Amino acid sequence: MDLNALADFNLVATHGGFGRASRASRRSKATLSRRVADLEEQLGVRLIERSVKGLELTEAGRQLLSRTEGPMSEVADAFTSAREGSGKVSGRLRVAAPILFSQLAMGRICADFRVLYPDVTVEVVAEDRVVNLVEEQFDVAIRPNPSADTALVGRSFAKDRLVVVAAPSIPMPKSSKKPVRVPAIVNALRDGETWAIDGRSLTIEPIPALRLSSMLMLRDAAIAGAGVTLVPQSIVWKQLEGGELVLWGSVGGREVDLWVLHTSRRLASPKVKAFVDFMSSRYPEGTLVLTG
Repeated sequence: MDLNALADFNLVATHGGFGRASRASRRSKATLSRRVADLEEQLGVRLIERSVKGLELTEAGRQLLSRTEGPMSEVADAFTSAREGSGKVSGRLRVAAPILFSQLAMGRICADFRVLYPDVTVEVVAEDRVVNLVEEQFDVAIRPNPSADTALVGRSFAKDRLVVVAAPSIPMPKSSKKPVRVPAIVNALRDGETWAIDGRSLTIEPIPALRLSSMLMLRDAAIAGAGVTLVPQSIVWKQLEGGELVLWGSVGGREVDLWVLHTSRRLASPKVKAFVDFMSSRYPEGTLVLTG
């Protein structure tokens, strides 16, 4: 079997069409179409149905993709490693990372990584959606509390937790069996929840004074005294130490585990291995601390 034809089939299938596969690989649609047709002829089955509505995999095509997508990715990584040299860390590294983490940490992380590995060009895309590493050609992704995914592997490199904070001018309520209603700055995307303080008989029922969609806006509004808020500890530790904010407590069951993930189980390229190791050593205490 022609492995190049199989690789081209995987390229077309994962991109959902010849046009997108052509743009991603910078090869002509005619070449890709011919290679897929050659593969279909070798196998004696139809893999792709072509119509005016677009491309659709046949049952045989879906089975072939599910069985070969991972191994073909590892073969490509192996060729890349051999081409770059087994120990050489170089090339372009594409990273997908959450917006808040990107804004407060990734600039310094990329700069420090480049000091160690000057032959690597790092490209970071800051998005909160879950990207498809294969289809969108990312090498690694940083995700909080990722769901189980057999196609991805990686390491947890830091932990964070959500804490309730307020300006010193706002008195902290005493313990109570009933939820305590407090003026609050709430996350516009998570409105209508209560905050049970860990280790205390205290549940806060936030009464929205402000609804904001950014954690940094929540923090800054709390510093200004607009109300109590729930934010990651990693972005308020400096304000807590400086007395601009007061810690009311953490919220149980709202811990955040940050992972750096990649696609290959066995044949990760040198640049991916280097970045995973770098991120794992970035927070030696295991606690996420962000500045900015």
